[in-house]
Amino acid sequence: MTRICALLFLCGLTNFTFAQQYIVSGIVKDATGQPVPFTSVYLKNTTQGTSANVDGKYSIKLSKGQHTISFRAVGYKQQDHIINLNEDLSLDVKISSESYTLDNVTIRANAEDPAFEIIRQAIKLRKAHLNEVKEFSCDVYIKGVQRLKGAPKKFFGQDIQKVLELDSNRNGIIYLSESQSKFNFRQKNDIHEEMISSKVAGRNNAFSFNKASDLIINFYDNYLLENTLSTRGFISPIADNALFYYKYKLIGESKENGELIHKIQVIPRRENDPVFRGIIYIIDRSWRIYNTDVYLTKNAGINFIDTLNINQQFTKVKQTYMPTTINFQFAGSVLGFKVAGYYVGVYSNYNLDPQFPKNYFNGEILKVTETVNKKDSSFWTNNRPIPLTADEAVNYVKKDSVAKLKESKQYLDSLEKDNNKFGIGKLLLRGYSINDRYDKEYFTFDPVLRAITYNTVEGFVVKYGVTYRKDFENRRSYSIRPELRYGFANEKLTGSLTGNYYYDPVKRASVSASFGNGIFDLNNLGSMTLLGNTINSLLYEKNFSKFYEKSFFNINTTRELINGLQGSVSVDYSRNHYLTNSSDFKFFDNKEREFTSNNPFSPTVETPLFPTYTAFSATASLTYTIGQKFITRPDGKFYTESKFPRITVLYKKGFKNLLGSDVDYDFIKAEVYQDKINLGLFGYTSFLVGAGKFINNNKLYYLDYKHFAGNISTIFPPNLRKFQYLDFYQFSTNQQYFEAHLEHNFAGFFMNKVPLLRKAKLEEFIGGGYLSSPEKRNYKEFYFGIQRLVLRASYGFAYDAAQKISQGFRISYGF
Repeated sequence: MTRICALLFLCGLTNFTFAQQYIVSGIVKDATGQPVPFTSVYLKNTTQGTSANVDGKYSIKLSKGQHTISFRAVGYKQQDHIINLNEDLSLDVKISSESYTLDNVTIRANAEDPAFEIIRQAIKLRKAHLNEVKEFSCDVYIKGVQRLKGAPKKFFGQDIQKVLELDSNRNGIIYLSESQSKFNFRQKNDIHEEMISSKVAGRNNAFSFNKASDLIINFYDNYLLENTLSTRGFISPIADNALFYYKYKLIGESKENGELIHKIQVIPRRENDPVFRGIIYIIDRSWRIYNTDVYLTKNAGINFIDTLNINQQFTKVKQTYMPTTINFQFAGSVLGFKVAGYYVGVYSNYNLDPQFPKNYFNGEILKVTETVNKKDSSFWTNNRPIPLTADEAVNYVKKDSVAKLKESKQYLDSLEKDNNKFGIGKLLLRGYSINDRYDKEYFTFDPVLRAITYNTVEGFVVKYGVTYRKDFENRRSYSIRPELRYGFANEKLTGSLTGNYYYDPVKRASVSASFGNGIFDLNNLGSMTLLGNTINSLLYEKNFSKFYEKSFFNINTTRELINGLQGSVSVDYSRNHYLTNSSDFKFFDNKEREFTSNNPFSPTVETPLFPTYTAFSATASLTYTIGQKFITRPDGKFYTESKFPRITVLYKKGFKNLLGSDVDYDFIKAEVYQDKINLGLFGYTSFLVGAGKFINNNKLYYLDYKHFAGNISTIFPPNLRKFQYLDFYQFSTNQQYFEAHLEHNFAGFFMNKVPLLRKAKLEEFIGGGYLSSPEKRNYKEFYFGIQRLVLRASYGFAYDAAQKISQGFRISYGF
């Protein structure tokens, strides 16, 4: 027995000896002694390696024995070092600038630059290189740093230095995160990433949103970064149509690892095209990309930042080349805040034959488990591929200690004591909150001034509510909201109570219920906003919105059934009362205009639109998004925008005689919707098509009809479903309907060519809508306009069959 134990001990000792690793670390500098940031540090002819940090410092773990380490940086000559490792080693490295010459290239006067032919060869093989690797897996480390380089002293009355924990010059790190994951890919664009560890400075319980796929910018694609920094994409220097947008200049040639590398400058043919500037490196004969060092500027149409530099380095893996280090560096200024930073990704240990199991790619592009943010500082010290800079290390210590302090009841109570101070200005303008962040309980009182509106049914109205919310771990929560409403003209007080429980964020599951009585719009999709109707009524003597009273009880539940399929069921009971106007007050009396009645079909006479009746109904719906991709985290499931349509089917039943119900109908509908179908340089298209029918309409009233989202206001919040010139109430149906909406945003394709308008970054769009029902057989509208971020202005026309019935300007706002 003793011999067996001794043998086991020796075997374990042997395994430990073989497994023991040593650290090679140092600084990479150039010929002048300046550090070279983000230098790739890899074992030669492998994808095992790392990157230096922004100060040129690196650290890599290697086993005992002889190794050849390659040091590579764009703009510098690769340098190899052979080491014999039997202990930790300090190795500072000096690399020299690249030596690309034109010694073997003849360029004749007035002749085409040789770079053009090299690019043509790369374009010919673009698709082959894009689809060459069918699948792979690799390890990924991502580090993100965002810094403020300057900021105003105060913003919305808040001390910026105090709020963002900056230095006296209002500089400092505002975001620092790291993550490690296993990244898996299969053509075409199947992705599955599993996060192993995550750390966010100052947020001890947070999960990083870092994704390896966000950093893999593939220049073999024709268009890059669509719907990110711009509504349209940017053209790759080797896109099929690149020669129309780029000029090229051969800077020189050099030998790297036995390959001839061409260094080519890419130059926009026109200053304001959506293209890159900078350098790409192409391998001779195979015409593959070897490195990229390109950037985008405001002239290319990027939003939010001023410049973005993309630096990629590729390493040979079997017979192809894969990215090993990818670095995004950005800088910008907005509202007095000067921002700069970078995201760097280290891709290592590639496996080009991973043999993925069946159904491995199921739409989950990133999986984050409960334990990824539980790794302590010793784990990161031993496993962090890129060393921290001095200020990054201080930032972690400072913000993590502050974060722990902020979690204490004593700190939170002192903070809330200040934040929860009552102020009449708060209550009137912004609302008043009482927060208890330690126990995660929150009371929110509505702003008083926003609670006061006017309509001709109730006169001046006060609609006021208070919301209580209780949060739990991983975004589970419940809320309760009581609400009162009083009309001074009709002297009617109504009230309701609503509760919601969000019990499973991963399944997007919730249940809600409400009961009480209240005043509601005759169109269940809404008409004008309460503020909009108030302004039109008081200033212009136009009471567009029409109302009714409802005593009600309803309950609703929704849950994801399978990936991309959301199901919901609701039950509604209501007692509905028709209302008449009680007030004709206005600020200005227009002698040529009078308020209309509350019946949209009888504007001059107060004729009841429906009798008082009881309705009991149930609704079930399924919404399925084709090809839905998502991120799973302990605090929820987060959908990404699908490239395919979303389909909704709905069935609603009105039950006769059940609980005294007076209605008897069956309604079905189906809709297909898709937002932002990318069309490259031509922008994107969105559409919605829907149809429905009352298969039984034995007994129902106007409130039970199928209503449509209309608009007759000049200013309105945008919505693809909304008709821009359709009356709110006239064309609701109790039979069948078909509607369609289409809008295309050219994303500045034309405006960008007008010098005086180019800097405004305006986006031109066109759109239209169509409706057919027994009440409105052939309604159609067309509009065109421009937009900038959340503000849109358009002009359009509406037709009933061939007859023009309306036209005019429309202004919309909001996301």
